[in-house]
Amino acid sequence: MNNVVGDLEAGMLLLASPDLLDPNFVDSVVLLLDVNAEGALGVVLNRPSALPVSEVLGEWGDVVDEPEVLFQGGPVSTDGALAVALAAPGGEDAVGFRSVTDRLGLLDLDTPTELVVGTVERLRIFAGYAGWGAGQLQGEIEEGSWYAVPGRADDVFRLDTRDLWRDVMRRQPGDLALHATRPADPELN
Repeated sequence: MNNVVGDLEAGMLLLASPDLLDPNFVDSVVLLLDVNAEGALGVVLNRPSALPVSEVLGEWGDVVDEPEVLFQGGPVSTDGALAVALAAPGGEDAVGFRSVTDRLGLLDLDTPTELVVGTVERLRIFAGYAGWGAGQLQGEIEEGSWYAVPGRADDVFRLDTRDLWRDVMRRQPGDLALHATRPADPELN
């Protein structure tokens, strides 16, 4: 797997621009999990649901970070789940873990939870994902729908995600940081 296409690579964040009006992505922050010549895949980080993980995935509710709810990862395959984990130092080769970038990766939910304890520092589970076909995401970035920026593990596992978009924008260089000062209500822009 290449995981890098042009300036995009796994581990980066996509920030929805104010021009992106698709209700699935307004004010969203997407973590790119896979980028290759065939397309890109990621999960929306700032859409927690009210559904506890334990109600859907039983004992995984004891392993995930607070809040212990499923996050709406995107509009595609919402009946499936992806687990994003931060491996403990040295845990990158643990059973069921596949690195995306450094210690951040995907965890196979078929892995018994007892094998995960001690190998993973942080875990969040997403229902569904966001996906783009070959060249589609690059086109959306070029038309101004997305800003692609470096990501950090603490963005992925943030307890309160309501201000995630603004906080990530604020730390960007130059004119991009100015977007963080726009009103929260898109009608006021």
